[in-house]
Amino acid sequence: MDASMSAGERAKKASAERALCFVEDGMRLGLGTGSTAAWLVKLLGERTRQGGFEITCVPTSTRTADLAQECGLKITTLDEAGWLDLTIDGADEFDPDLSLIKGGGGALLQEKIVATASDKMIVITDPSKEVPQLGAFPLPVEIVKFGWETTKAIVEEMLESADVAGRQATLRLNRDEPFVTDEGHYIIDLHLRRIGSPAKLSALLNRIPGVVENGIFVNIADAIVIGLEDGGARVIPEIENESPTKPESAKTRRKREDDDSDQNLFDDIV
Repeated sequence: MDASMSAGERAKKASAERALCFVEDGMRLGLGTGSTAAWLVKLLGERTRQGGFEITCVPTSTRTADLAQECGLKITTLDEAGWLDLTIDGADEFDPDLSLIKGGGGALLQEKIVATASDKMIVITDPSKEVPQLGAFPLPVEIVKFGWETTKAIVEEMLESADVAGRQATLRLNRDEPFVTDEGHYIIDLHLRRIGSPAKLSALLNRIPGVVENGIFVNIADAIVIGLEDGGARVIPEIENESPTKPESAKTRRKREDDDSDQNLFDDIV
């Protein structure tokens, strides 16, 4: 255990170390954004430099892309990757249903796109992010610059009838200027304190013209890896076959699936 690290940083690193168990050689991997995700990127770089391990990564922000390149990871775009085997990302809050609030780092739009375009999403975090109900962390909402004050006013009006405990909305700033996302948008943070129905609120927000996306992630995360300050970690729910050495690697499985020309992503949708 590194005594020079704070308890929180030890927990973040422990979470990232445990998450490495889910990464297989040959995977197309979505890389999250934030302080915990940064630990994962660094650890993946170390593992790659040891040899015999190759992955292709899709970063969710320019910050993550820059760090991944510094660590020697192969990066590509989501369009080039097509579909991802796994995304590993952090969270600002998670509840017992594995619903999340994300976007504290300002990358919520790309994070949600990448997570949704993955077979699985695993969240790496520390115990401080576990809550009985979402809402203590301000909910980020990404909005277009044009008419942003009007969009903010409509959001606040909608919140009057929403099942929340607070209704204040503030424009996120970067020093004295509005914070601008990688996609060129603004973010308003909603100070709600409690969210009664995350799925309903997410749907209501995304119906407002000017709203691009919000930081509620519902039915997207498959598991949460919670790092502990003693270097341990726990996974909820427990996942079988965590070992990176499975009988069939992601690379082999993908080649087999690509060879099946009759397979269609929507075959099982009625």
